[in-house]
Amino acid sequence: MTRRALVIVASTRAAAGEYEDRSGPILVNFLREQGFDTPQPLVVADADIDAALATAFADAPSVILTSGGTGITPDDRTVEALTPHLERELPGLAHAFYAHSAAIPTAALSRTIAGVTGSTFAMALPGSTGAAKDGCTVLEPVLHHIINQLEGIHEH
Repeated sequence: MTRRALVIVASTRAAAGEYEDRSGPILVNFLREQGFDTPQPLVVADADIDAALATAFADAPSVILTSGGTGITPDDRTVEALTPHLERELPGLAHAFYAHSAAIPTAALSRTIAGVTGSTFAMALPGSTGAAKDGCTVLEPVLHHIINQLEGIHEH
């Protein structure tokens, strides 16, 4: 069975066509390289992230990664939209992301969050290309282990 993944980009300006999102494709390419069946990223306005996440979780993919909306501006709502969907948070992944991004002072302003519900793993990442790359670096050694555990596959 092919594992599926989804990438949602929360960016009002990218959704309006003011600029092209560049972080979503980084996450999609990473997930595809990891063997996940992953469509192109869904780019939504910040105000629409709640509905996009509800639809994504209803589809029950193995992985949902979001990019954007984790900051402190008034319209950054990704964390608030994602948190109610999570049955269990995985704070260690957020800590690993912060540790990996420590050289970037503004990374400390991100509200990165990760967790699971049912057999779906989800993580909210900041919207920069650097944050997307850092997220991939942090997830690469553990992503399949997370999914295997959610599917009841015990590796040790």
